[in-house]
Amino acid sequence: MGQFILGMLLTFGPQTLYSLNKQFQAGASQFYSASFGGLQSALRGLVAAGHVGVTEVTENGRLKKVHTITEDGVVAFHAWVRGQIEGDVELAALSRIFHLGLVEDAADRASILTGMADAAQHRLEELEGLAAHLEAARDGLPAEAKRVFHYQVATLDYGIMAHRAGVAWLRARAAAEG
Repeated sequence: MGQFILGMLLTFGPQTLYSLNKQFQAGASQFYSASFGGLQSALRGLVAAGHVGVTEVTENGRLKKVHTITEDGVVAFHAWVRGQIEGDVELAALSRIFHLGLVEDAADRASILTGMADAAQHRLEELEGLAAHLEAARDGLPAEAKRVFHYQVATLDYGIMAHRAGVAWLRARAAAEG
């Protein structure tokens, strides 16, 4: 979440925790779930790492903490957006794509998108291998277990379909950058 926040600070400029939360709800919440406490914790980590600075200002008699990305934070953001996709491929890709406009060079954007497509392709191949393994195991199941198994495998089928669509979409986006 920290790197995503860095991208938000690059995009929207200095923010309070409250305004970051509103920005999150207005955009990223469609694919990224973050609580107010989660944002607060991530900001503390970013401040401790030197990626974000904090200044206190008084506005209408209220003390507010305004968070600003530092030069180290800019470097960390660009390393993350160009970095290898790990974990949940869809979330990792969408988090980066949301901020991809901050990468100025079209060739860099194409390369980043291609890396995402490659990661999604790798995950797709893992899912297809799992599907083949499960299909082979289906015959040994008792009849009453086959019905349950059918719907469990249906969720895997959905994941395979979604990854195929994601790979195609990412490759098309990468080609459009070139």
